[in-house]
Amino acid sequence: MPKTCMDLKHVAIIMDGNGRWAKKRGEARWVGHQEGLETTKKIVKAASDMGIDFVTLYAFSSENWKRAESEVGFLMGLIEKHLIAEFEFYKANNIRVLHIGDIAPLPARVQTAIKKACDETSHFTGTTVALAINYGGQDEIFRAAKKCCLQILNRCVNYFFANENKEGAMQQLVSQSFSPEIFAAALDTVGIPPVDLLIRTGGEKRLSNFLLYQAAYAELYFSDTLWPDWTVADLQKAIDEYTNRERRFGKA
Repeated sequence: MPKTCMDLKHVAIIMDGNGRWAKKRGEARWVGHQEGLETTKKIVKAASDMGIDFVTLYAFSSENWKRAESEVGFLMGLIEKHLIAEFEFYKANNIRVLHIGDIAPLPARVQTAIKKACDETSHFTGTTVALAINYGGQDEIFRAAKKCCLQILNRCVNYFFANENKEGAMQQLVSQSFSPEIFAAALDTVGIPPVDLLIRTGGEKRLSNFLLYQAAYAELYFSDTLWPDWTVADLQKAIDEYTNRERRFGKA
């Protein structure tokens, strides 16, 4: 039985290396994505068995639209097919599905599949899997800031004209209407704790615009293994290293 540690609540994974895995074998990129999906199921199942509360998966970034149209089309179809076909997998493992990212630009059929998976698993009480689809950390922060600004402006008009001390009234309104807690509540990840352990496979050592706000104090773990080759043993190795690190959060 895989083991974990009590303070590990949220694991985020950049699942990198599908295309390179396929290229090494002389296969089309879509073969790597298909194989990567099988790895995803194994890792999610293992995380569920370990009792990890939250797993966030970087499935499709807001920059991935720059890829070849055929590859983007395949990925959209793969996401849709997985969400429709794997309900029994989520049900058997008591897994709740959430979506983070900007859903509006996604194809209508993918939006429908995402909403259906989220709705049908909303009452499950085990591990929560947050699927980052059309997600970018900078875009999320921008959308959250815009949402907060609109909320302040909506409150502003009546409050402003009802007070003679206009500048003082505005300062008071902003201080009451904007705080770290209010901003966090405007992010896609509202209700999800900060990232404890952020894993990237495939040998690259960068965050690639993933959970920039939420990973402020995350422990980073980089693996050279391409995602389709990743195993439960690799996940356990990452968790073991996390367990051996000292998290000080700015303390001496």
